[in-house]
Amino acid sequence: MNLPIYWVDAFTKKTFGGNPAAVIPLDSWLDDSLLQTIANENGLSETAFFIRTGAASADLRWFTPAVEVDLCGHATLATAHVLFNELGQAETPFVFKARSGLLSVSRKGQVLELDFPARPGAPARPPADLLTGLGAAPKELFLNERTWLCVYETEDEVRALSPDFSALAKVTPGRFIPTAPGKDCDYVCRFFAPDAGVNEDPVTGSAQCTLVPYWAQRLGKTQLHSLQVSTRGGELWCELAGDRVRIAGHSSLYLKGLVTV
Repeated sequence: MNLPIYWVDAFTKKTFGGNPAAVIPLDSWLDDSLLQTIANENGLSETAFFIRTGAASADLRWFTPAVEVDLCGHATLATAHVLFNELGQAETPFVFKARSGLLSVSRKGQVLELDFPARPGAPARPPADLLTGLGAAPKELFLNERTWLCVYETEDEVRALSPDFSALAKVTPGRFIPTAPGKDCDYVCRFFAPDAGVNEDPVTGSAQCTLVPYWAQRLGKTQLHSLQVSTRGGELWCELAGDRVRIAGHSSLYLKGLVTV
């Protein structure tokens, strides 16, 4: 059996930047074990699988090399890139049905804009392994059911973090967003997810679901510009719209081919 595969770099204007995701269209769902094996073989932080359900709708799932996740921004952006630029999709917005609910994506000029749920955090106390793992204590710490939001005073502190992922892997939940005010943007961030088999994600759209509510309140504005300061780096334009977060970015196709299973 041959399956089409697309590799798209998300949240970047050119290849070799942003966050690469694999996108595989399906006619029907394969066994979960095979989906996970394909994602592991791809070796990217996420592989997206989708099945068209209508003229502007699809079911969508995401797998890291280790687990299935309930929300992924960059692979959703990559899937939309494939639909609009490779598969002839014209109607917009396009709606995905996923484990996290209904998600939509629209063309906005030269970018694609995701509509995701807001996931704010609440103030929390840091466990010892979190502080050991990050190597530097954040000024503020917030927690929701999936993620720790770790707020630092400066961009340089976020860039300088050199995590001990074995220590972070002992913390539950095991996903971490260091962030700080940006020098050339509203805020910078990084994203560590050892519990999902991804020590550092290059650019993380879903992290904005937690970041945007925090920064919108702190900065007193709803439209925000963010840089993810990983090695590959990525750029996002975000907006808080009630209990939703809009996340826009560029994308670039790297390759397309066939998976043989």
